[in-house]
Amino acid sequence: MQHHVGVITIHLKYEIDADKLEDFAEYGRRWVGLVNRFGGTHHGYFLPSEGDSDIAYALFSFPSLAAYEQYRTDSMTDPECQDAFELARSTRCIKRYERRFLRPLDVT
Repeated sequence: MQHHVGVITIHLKYEIDADKLEDFAEYGRRWVGLVNRFGGTHHGYFLPSEGDSDIAYALFSFPSLAAYEQYRTDSMTDPECQDAFELARSTRCIKRYERRFLRPLDVT
C-alpha cells in the first residue's frame, strides 16, 4: 500500500450529548460533503453503538497540511460551513472535541 507524500489525516474525537444524536448526525452528514467539496477525502463519521454512548469519531484526509490549512481558512467564510457550525452551536450537540493529525504508514 502506497501513500502520497504529505497526506495528512485528521482524526476527531467528539464528546456529544447523547440526547442530541440526530442533531450530531445531521452535522456529520453536512461535513462529509463539505470536506469533499474542499478537496479532502472524508472517511466518515462513526457514531456510538455499543459501550460509551457519548463518544463519536470522524476521519478525513487532505493531500497535504497546506491543503488542510487552506480548507480551514476557506471554511471560515463559506456559508454552508457557517451553517454547519451554527447547527452545532445552536443545538449544543457537541460538548467538546479533540483533533489529531496523523500520517499514513508507508509500508513499501
